[in-house]
Amino acid sequence: MPNRRTVFFVSDRTGITAEMLGNSLLVQFDEFQFQRRTIPFIDSMPKVDEAIAEINATAAQEGRRPIVFCSMADEVAAERIRQRADALTLDLFQIFITPLEVELDARSSHAAGRSHGMASSHEYFARMEAINFTQAHDDGAQTRDLAKAQIILVGVSRCGKTPTSLYMALQFGVRAANFPLTPDDFADRRLPGSVMPFREKLFGLTINPERLREIREERRPGSRYASLDNCRHEVREAEHLMERERIPMVDTTSKSIEEIATTILHRTGLRRPVY
Repeated sequence: MPNRRTVFFVSDRTGITAEMLGNSLLVQFDEFQFQRRTIPFIDSMPKVDEAIAEINATAAQEGRRPIVFCSMADEVAAERIRQRADALTLDLFQIFITPLEVELDARSSHAAGRSHGMASSHEYFARMEAINFTQAHDDGAQTRDLAKAQIILVGVSRCGKTPTSLYMALQFGVRAANFPLTPDDFADRRLPGSVMPFREKLFGLTINPERLREIREERRPGSRYASLDNCRHEVREAEHLMERERIPMVDTTSKSIEEIATTILHRTGLRRPVY
């Protein structure tokens, strides 16, 4: 297939940085199908040579050279890949670090794993604490210690509260709780009593009823819970409740988890730690 290309993400650590930047560039080419392969922890010359052999074997088999996104702090290892791999090699350190060294008139540390390693034990354990907190306070399972939450997401069942909360905890170390809005709350026309004391921390998620029906149908096919009429009713009542309580909200229908989380952080002003 002429529009099918293999892409390698090669790194001396996890490869997450190479994947994130590489994928953000690849999505600009809609007409291509990219076969992605990640080769992490290339921290010795024998491993470098093994990676090069795999890349070159792919080039020979497919008859076209692969694309390689390389995030190697070791300059010698990175140069070896650039010189010996039969591929378009985009060395992220060479592209970005070298101009920064010139501009700052300083030599970088060239240390591996700075962006996705355990550089600071305090920050690492703070993030683990946020993840544990978020898991314990998922879907209203626990209301104790809600005062420690930095944000509390509310919305109807299956609108994206859980994955958004977990993403915010994992990516940004935010202690995020989430709480469902149910038919009982709509009948009472007020927020659940357990979250009322924390109104300033609430942020609402809403969703298109048709999309909600599709999601719920996968979970409970043929149920009233998943029926379109019920989904329309719950979404409408939840939106009315959040509007009355002046709770900010975001529509999750066509947004990725990353977009939802970024929107929430931007609108609330929550600090985004860098891990």
